[in-house]
Amino acid sequence: MANAQPKHPELSNEAVERLHEQLVTCMERKGLRSTTQRRLVTDLFFRANGHLSIDDLLARVRRKDPNVGYATVYRTLKLLVECGLANERQFGDGKTRFEIRDDAEHHDHLICLSCGRIVEFEEARIEELQEQVAERHGFLVSSHKHELYGVCADCQREGKPGGDGRRTGKRTGAGASGARARR
Repeated sequence: MANAQPKHPELSNEAVERLHEQLVTCMERKGLRSTTQRRLVTDLFFRANGHLSIDDLLARVRRKDPNVGYATVYRTLKLLVECGLANERQFGDGKTRFEIRDDAEHHDHLICLSCGRIVEFEEARIEELQEQVAERHGFLVSSHKHELYGVCADCQREGKPGGDGRRTGKRTGAGASGARARR
């Protein structure tokens, strides 16, 4: 599932530097030191602005330094998650992807089962409905993930099959509401 669609503009140098400072603080608490390779991995991750697998990030890192290994990228991404600077995401294809964690901006995902495209979106009505449902059931929500799986407009036009192997085209049944992803 490549073709991740970033929703946010590229981070400024100041924002990337703030993330690095937060990481250094976390590493100091854990008794870890900063290395040149770790700094390269985190810098490229913070500037990537999308949903990256370890292999995606490793390819970017190796273009800058071919001596960086898979284990370094893996451990660095795990550290970013532990420090609260990245989120791990599973989108149903067996690959783990990582994105910068931003508690100030929540978003959900549309995932194409044909081409792997990931579209981020925000929808206030969904958020309001979730709050109402939780309140009705006396539930205090601490976090949530909302992922919608289907076939993107491009794959539908091209007649590519969805995740269930069926060809796409006309939408019928429960999915025929006419809702479309915003790009």
